[in-house]
Amino acid sequence: MSPRPERPATAAKTPQAIRQPLDARAAGLMLGFCLVIGLQQVAIKSVADAVSPLAQIGIRSLVAVLLIAAIARWRGIALWVPEQFGPGLIVGIGYTLEFAFVALGLNYTYAAHMSVFLYTAPVFAAVGLHLFVPGEQLALRHWAGVALAFAGLVIALAPSAHVSSQVLLGDALGVAAGASWAGTTLALRTSSLSEAPPLRTIAYQLVVASVLLLPTAAVLGDLGSIHMTALAWASLSFQSVVVSVAALLVWFWLLRRYLASRLGVFAFLSPIFGVGFGVVLMGDPISINFALGGLAILAGLLLVNSRGRRRAPNAGPK
Repeated sequence: MSPRPERPATAAKTPQAIRQPLDARAAGLMLGFCLVIGLQQVAIKSVADAVSPLAQIGIRSLVAVLLIAAIARWRGIALWVPEQFGPGLIVGIGYTLEFAFVALGLNYTYAAHMSVFLYTAPVFAAVGLHLFVPGEQLALRHWAGVALAFAGLVIALAPSAHVSSQVLLGDALGVAAGASWAGTTLALRTSSLSEAPPLRTIAYQLVVASVLLLPTAAVLGDLGSIHMTALAWASLSFQSVVVSVAALLVWFWLLRRYLASRLGVFAFLSPIFGVGFGVVLMGDPISINFALGGLAILAGLLLVNSRGRRRAPNAGPK
């Protein structure tokens, strides 16, 4: 069977598909998505002694982009469109910075902490979209959520006798990862990639990440110190196939068919799963500061993602 040809790009905008409320299928897929995303920090941290987190991100990006290229070829979707190289590079750099900060941060902090601080991204994104994207202005309750989330950050990152300065450094890198993720969202929503096929968007992110992170890991000596174990093979396979390909494709598929506001609230489960996996599987401790601050951050996320924020017409996935 020959691959299906991709429709030629045109300047005219296609009508926005009507999004549906979540049904049982969407709820089940979102639950699986949140479980996978919540587990990824633990997957990275659990084999950090065998493969450095930076090397893991670079390797999984390279493997994933090869899989994406094979899927795109089978479906007849062009990945490399010259007029989208600029936006693709910007989105790729944002994605690379996000996971570089995650990789570096996991050298210092706990997987449970990283799961929460990474998910400050929707708060940063909401502020950026409010400022730069018409139709994404925040209502009063959304600003209350932003304020609550940032108050939670201050509490969670406050120095404590029970938390070392190294852990705080890792936590700060987690916040930087969340801000980078938000920057990627903003770049997607304000560029031609907002209406591009999901496979193309993912490919740009993964190519830039592998091109930048693998040489960096080699210069730092991380590639030469790799010691592959059964757990390392399992973790890298999970990250490459399930996290970087399957989960992202499911997420984009859901965004194109269901109301993003409902999906955003459901995605609130990801950091909760992440904390649970970190505590149960890695034995991560939970300090008072982190518990109180984390709860405030998660409550702020709920408010930011609550119904009422207007979405811009023809807005792409975020």
